[in-house]
Amino acid sequence: MRKMLIGLALVTAGLVHRAAAQAPDAKALYDANCKKCHGVLGTPPKAMKEQYSKIATFNAEFIAKHSIDSIVTILRKGKGEDMKSFKTKMTPAEMAAVAGYVHELATKPRP
Repeated sequence: MRKMLIGLALVTAGLVHRAAAQAPDAKALYDANCKKCHGVLGTPPKAMKEQYSKIATFNAEFIAKHSIDSIVTILRKGKGEDMKSFKTKMTPAEMAAVAGYVHELATKPRP
């Protein structure tokens, strides 16, 4: 019985480790796909605000109106003419990771 429990623990630990190793790097994905327009901390640079008047700032107000699922939908479908779809650049798991990261940005202090 003890050997079986130890074996089960090792298998479970291996599965958890493998799942963690396969988890998308949300910050790296954000940096590669979103940072240029939405800024490092979710505040678009002045040039982007001038070019795209409706560009989102990822702050508490944005997060109050947008669930992780709704952000994934925006990433998948795009939004209007200004924000293109990322469905060919990111997997659904990567989009969900980025959406979670966007939610984290709302809690970070802004300069």
